[in-house]
Amino acid sequence: MSDEAYSENDDKSLIEEGQDTRVPVLPLRDVVVYPHMVIPLFVGRDKSIVALDRAMTTGKKILLIAQKKADKDDPQPADLYKVGTLATILQLLKLPDGTVKVLVEGGDRVNVKDIEVADYFAAEIEVLAEDDRHDEREIDVLQRSIIAQFEQYVKLNKKVPPEILTSLNGIDEPGRLADTVAAHMALKLSEKQRILEIRDVKERLEQILGIIEGEIDVLQIEKRIRGRVKQQMEKSQREYYLNEQMKAIQKELGEMEDAPNELGDLENKIEKAGMPKEAKEKAMSELNKLKLMSPMSAEATVVRNYIDWLLKAPWKKRSKVLRDLTRAEEVLEEDHYGLEKVKERILEYLAVQLRVKRLKGPILCLVGPPGVGKTSLGQSI
Repeated sequence: MSDEAYSENDDKSLIEEGQDTRVPVLPLRDVVVYPHMVIPLFVGRDKSIVALDRAMTTGKKILLIAQKKADKDDPQPADLYKVGTLATILQLLKLPDGTVKVLVEGGDRVNVKDIEVADYFAAEIEVLAEDDRHDEREIDVLQRSIIAQFEQYVKLNKKVPPEILTSLNGIDEPGRLADTVAAHMALKLSEKQRILEIRDVKERLEQILGIIEGEIDVLQIEKRIRGRVKQQMEKSQREYYLNEQMKAIQKELGEMEDAPNELGDLENKIEKAGMPKEAKEKAMSELNKLKLMSPMSAEATVVRNYIDWLLKAPWKKRSKVLRDLTRAEEVLEEDHYGLEKVKERILEYLAVQLRVKRLKGPILCLVGPPGVGKTSLGQSI
């Protein structure tokens, strides 16, 4: 059968069902070609170019099979799927850089019985006929559902041209409708291949419908996330813009020149506070956040109080510990009557410091009801 005869009648197979034949094979990377699909391919591998030359001399028929892994430059038969599409070469153009641009049109689903490797891949194949023996009303409902859902998918996914909806309405064959929808969806290679391998038309339609619904859910979630992010960005930009306007107005009125630069003073205090690296980084981060906030906002007050609290901490101040245990005991006995266990614990604490010279993070916690002497003990210490 010539390619002209095939293009006139899409319902005719390129080869008869069940007939064994050997055809050249073109391994594809990251793409699955479906029946009735017209697509340009760029070919650069030596075996693939030889296979195209061979196909041009033997009826322009070539088998398109997807590779399981796209990163293999020299695939073996085990690296190719077992179901592919027998296609017709519509146009072939050799480019100056040695690669070949070929325009192909998908024909039949075929099962690969055997692949031989020589100068090019050649496969023994048999046609996989579609199983369309189903209730026409059920198939019609599935087709309508797919078109309706795919229309919603196109609205959410801007990468699919809206013109494809017009062509879908003109497709009467349910199997071809499923293949066309699958070809225009952004699916993983394994999912596209699984659809290609389904012979049962009803099962293929149901599979496509489920995939479309899943993709719509994902796209709607992405749309909601983008909307929330956009709102947050717009709010932050609006607040920053208004704050800058307020500063400009105050400066024009001469208020900014007389008023102290509070944010600048805070930055100087942070630099001079002697904070450790982690605390200083946190303080500067909060200060930068404060600069972008409205002074009247509740969050700005919280951030300002936090920075003030960091600045009040005695980062560089050290108090000298007098390690004279005799003197300490005398002071405690003079100031307090009783409280033997508490005074003994304080003396133990001082004795440990005297012994080890340095105790990491020592803290004494005085606990008790009001009036038992906690404050006066602290003063004595």
